[in-house]
Amino acid sequence: MSYAAERLADFPPANHATFQVERIYRQSPAKVFRAFADQDMVRRWRVESDGCVVHEFTFDFRIGGREVSRFSFGDGPEIRIDAEFQDIVPDRRLAFTYRMGMGANPFSASLTTIELLPSGTGTRLTYTEQLTLFDGSDSAQGREEGCRLLMESLAAELDRQG
Repeated sequence: MSYAAERLADFPPANHATFQVERIYRQSPAKVFRAFADQDMVRRWRVESDGCVVHEFTFDFRIGGREVSRFSFGDGPEIRIDAEFQDIVPDRRLAFTYRMGMGANPFSASLTTIELLPSGTGTRLTYTEQLTLFDGSDSAQGREEGCRLLMESLAAELDRQG
């Protein structure tokens, strides 16, 4: 076996998945959108949590703008998220790409679209993620479960805002 073939044998094939999560919020699309656009709100509902240590959080909400989040849970390894905003339509839609990794080793890359539609007096949020997993350390099911937990965290943040 050649060196190149041996090296490739060390890497599992990429795994691709798409999932979608829908959630109704009591607040208007403008208020839900604000929770994605406001740096302090984003940090509270998406980055900070019980047992989480935030090492870095930068946020530049504009097309081409970037977000960097570095955090760890308890004594666990550092997780890094590097995101870039691809499309922003105020109160209606945002799309971003992001890479997630442990330390310097990326384990996934995604394209995410969030759409906000009026639903009665509230908002129907549809979150669609197209995911590529690189090394087998994560799963589409695990990512979807994490997304659902974040949508609940978002609901709590929106309720705090009134």
